[in-house]
Amino acid sequence: MAKDITFTCTACNASTTKWSGRCDSCEAWNTIEEVKPLTGGPKSKKAMGGGRGKQINLTDLATLEPEPPRTLSGVGELDRTLGGGLVKASAILVGGDPGIGKSTLLLQAAARFARNGLKVLYISGEESASQVQMRARRLGLTESPVKLASETNLRDILTTLEAEKPDFVIIDSIQTMWLDTVEAAPGSVSQVRSAAHELTTFAKQNGIAVVLVGHVTKEGTIAGPRVVEHMVDTVLYFEGERGHQFRILRAVKNRFGPADEIGVFEMTGKGLAEVKNPSAMFLSERGDPAPGSVVFAGIEGSRPMLCEFQALVSPSPHSQPRRTVVGWDGSRLAMILAVLESRAGVPFTGLDVYLNVAGGLRVSEPAADLAVAAALISAREDAALPKDCVVFGELSLSGGLRAAPQTENRLKEASKLGFTSAITPVRAKRGGDSGVSMREMRDLHSFVEQVFGER
Repeated sequence: MAKDITFTCTACNASTTKWSGRCDSCEAWNTIEEVKPLTGGPKSKKAMGGGRGKQINLTDLATLEPEPPRTLSGVGELDRTLGGGLVKASAILVGGDPGIGKSTLLLQAAARFARNGLKVLYISGEESASQVQMRARRLGLTESPVKLASETNLRDILTTLEAEKPDFVIIDSIQTMWLDTVEAAPGSVSQVRSAAHELTTFAKQNGIAVVLVGHVTKEGTIAGPRVVEHMVDTVLYFEGERGHQFRILRAVKNRFGPADEIGVFEMTGKGLAEVKNPSAMFLSERGDPAPGSVVFAGIEGSRPMLCEFQALVSPSPHSQPRRTVVGWDGSRLAMILAVLESRAGVPFTGLDVYLNVAGGLRVSEPAADLAVAAALISAREDAALPKDCVVFGELSLSGGLRAAPQTENRLKEASKLGFTSAITPVRAKRGGDSGVSMREMRDLHSFVEQVFGER
């Protein structure tokens, strides 16, 4: 027990293991006092002991802190996803499938920020400097004052950042970085965690905004420990099918703006071009009314967006019918099919069901339930809905319909694109006249009767 007791001089903070009348360091008398340990945990070499740190400054909730300044890139869809622009000393993690356009977008963003006066460094661990320069020539970005390097040693990178003092740094990618103090291969959990911690800490201490590019697993989540997503301020995911030209940049976490905000881009021969009216783009190839085609008025982040649900129902030659979904949750489709059969008397036994969201968009909003149900019934009955009609509403297990939030914003977006009618649940809140007539449905059974006729 005697080894665990420490004494500290109140005059010079010198520590000793025994009490004495005079301090050996500053020679002051009667200043030695016993120090209680900070924590009462088990005594070990890793315990905090009795050493004291400095007292931190505390504020109350009423203290008004100024909002962090932002820098606009000039790419409206990227600035929207970031919550209004780039915040100084912020850490951003970007993930997506290989070849989806992460490096292309970030190189375009680096060029825009550099033209706006920021000092930008692009450090690639996967490609050589000549490969990045070749991409820059293809995108027409060679005149932008972006400094480029190809390096994976984190100690050398931090030393360079300390000397250059940039405003914005892109690390492509975090899985290729390695720290010489960690005995593990690059890309391992310990290396990724340590590298992300060192980069984010260094960026915040020096006022540098840093973007970390992350690989994804086959499930679509960022590879490595989940703690990396907790370290950073913003997590962005690139979504889209490689067969489609559209790319969705979605913010799943943002400490400086709304989460689940999206930016829409189109892959072209000269890089990613922003899509300022995604609703019109997703519906541009929609032709005459067809069975199984329903337009859904959704909300992605803070923006209303219209997209097309396509369903196909056909007799199954197999003993177990297929359920194939692209762009929506497969388990939620199973729930909709069960509710349709149990509550509305629309059987799907022995039928293959295929559901697709046109354009490569991924929808996760519960308000799409009614649009999916309408598409399924339309495909099964071979009856098309009117071309100028949008559908939205949440479906409960009892067969009831629940109103969707931001009804007025959905209707205004539909009106801008020429839609004149909407099928919604009752009690949908409306803030004004949008010019769209509403057909309100109380439950799923009444929806089937009124839209598709008596069964």
